[in-house]
Amino acid sequence: MIRYNLQCRKAHQFEAWFRDSGLYDAQVAAGELTCPVCGSKQVEKAVMAPSISTGKRREKAKAEAEQAAKVLKGLREMRQQVEANCDYVGPSFAEEARKIHYGESEQRNIYGETDAKEAETLKEEGVAVQRIPWVPLENS
Repeated sequence: MIRYNLQCRKAHQFEAWFRDSGLYDAQVAAGELTCPVCGSKQVEKAVMAPSISTGKRREKAKAEAEQAAKVLKGLREMRQQVEANCDYVGPSFAEEARKIHYGESEQRNIYGETDAKEAETLKEEGVAVQRIPWVPLENS
């Protein structure tokens, strides 16, 4: 496992674990990495200090990897719940959310895609929306 400090185009910094550097490269190229703060897909490695392996660091790294695996499992379970209980509306999410909010469409749970700016506009209009990290259902 390898840990990278990452940064989005808005300078939000976060960590991510990868099986190897090739997996990181593949996920960046496929646009699969997103900033957990703003949802930006423009993510790159941030400057980080070299890691010298010691017993304590290995233990800490193992604990962090286990915690990351638990979080990933929870996100996958959340995705399965959303897919099982909500209607997928694709890129017309914002439009359909407004129709439901204003009573122009039947009341139901939906999910789809929209950008961070549009999601914020929906919230300002009083539309109940929540952005969630959309992780693959299986290990990549």
